[in-house]
Amino acid sequence: MKSIGARLTFWYAITATATLGVLFVGGYFLLEGSLIHGLDLLNRAGYEQLRSRLGDDAGSLSPQTIEQRIRETTEHAKVLFYFDVHSSALGHVFRSTNLAGHDIPEIRGQKAFNVPVEGVGEVRASEFLIPPFDVMVATSTGPVRSTMATYVNTCAALLAAMLVASIFTGFGLSRLMLKPVRAIRQTALRIDPDSLDERIPVAPVRDEISDLARLLNQMFDRLAVAFAEVRRFTADASHELKTPLSLVRLHAEKLLMDSTLGSAQRESVQIQLEEVERLNRIIEELLFLSRARANAVKLAATAQDPAPFLQSFSLDAAALAEDRGCAFAYSHSGSGSAAFEAGRVRQVLLNLVSNALKVSPPGGRITLESTLDDDAWHLSVTDQGPGLEPEQRKRMFDPFVRFGSGAGDDQGSGLGLAICRSIVALHSGRIFAEPGPEGKGLRVAFAIPAASLDDARPA
Repeated sequence: MKSIGARLTFWYAITATATLGVLFVGGYFLLEGSLIHGLDLLNRAGYEQLRSRLGDDAGSLSPQTIEQRIRETTEHAKVLFYFDVHSSALGHVFRSTNLAGHDIPEIRGQKAFNVPVEGVGEVRASEFLIPPFDVMVATSTGPVRSTMATYVNTCAALLAAMLVASIFTGFGLSRLMLKPVRAIRQTALRIDPDSLDERIPVAPVRDEISDLARLLNQMFDRLAVAFAEVRRFTADASHELKTPLSLVRLHAEKLLMDSTLGSAQRESVQIQLEEVERLNRIIEELLFLSRARANAVKLAATAQDPAPFLQSFSLDAAALAEDRGCAFAYSHSGSGSAAFEAGRVRQVLLNLVSNALKVSPPGGRITLESTLDDDAWHLSVTDQGPGLEPEQRKRMFDPFVRFGSGAGDDQGSGLGLAICRSIVALHSGRIFAEPGPEGKGLRVAFAIPAASLDDARPA
């Protein structure tokens, strides 16, 4: 069992049921002993009645008189008692008729004991002395055994009920006890580089779980400081690199104007210019991510109908797909408006379509689907590539994460999807990835809240 709650429920149910079982076993022996003791008291009562009838001169009475007095005393009690009177001198003096001529066996050294009697069954026998006679008084143990059997059946039913009840009780208690742990887990899952200011709620009580929550909050505090330092360094370094890279570009362009350079040297300078341009692009992307995470990017978002925007974008996307030997199709349904900045959303869609083209096979199809309802504007880009594993889909929007898409493909900087996530977040939306239709390819979708045509978001 991987779940702590399941283990707590299991052990609670086993412990509670086992404890009740031990109590029932102890109760069994106590009840049996009490009932047997009751039989001993009953046998003594029968003996006292017999002794009072014989009197103090029993030794001087004739066997006939003794038998007559005993029979007069025991005749009405033969349903309950068994009597066996004998002496060493006279042998058996009297047996009650319910013994059917059988003796009550003696066990040497014991005055009260359980013993089987032929034709009668098990009895509880007690031995008494009325000199010169030994008097055996016995009572059937059948009622005791019947009572104990009922006790066992009742206990078994109660144990089964206890097991079921303790499972439900243990489940409820485990849910209650682990509620703070679930809160810690949910909060920890929500905390990411874009929400490092969120903290785990700490209960006012001082216990191990609240101490754990405080410890995790302290760790998140340190992580937030570390991320802030990294972002500050990224922004500063990116800004400082722009000037020297611009100088490098200027000097490289001047060299290209030099007519004395050979073709090989010109090719080298051209490669330098391309790499400088790539570095400039990476720096711009890093600066945008740093500013977006610091909430320093302001959108010029307006409420508008997405249909004309998609119509314009589809022309560019179709040209890109045709250049890569693929097909592009888009559909749009719904009417209304959404508040968005066209340039930023276009940047997101171009990035998604470009990534889809990189992984699509020749002749593959890229599909853009758009739906506008009362709540949000939903968009998705689906390709027919190899797709990604669930763990890869979770990581694909992190900075500098890249997955192979085939030999010779431009892998980019690994910042494109991170920028897409930031742009969508700036629009108060969310972006995610999932398998394509029938589990083939990849579908990247995002949603932006819908808006009234009369509304406009502040820039």
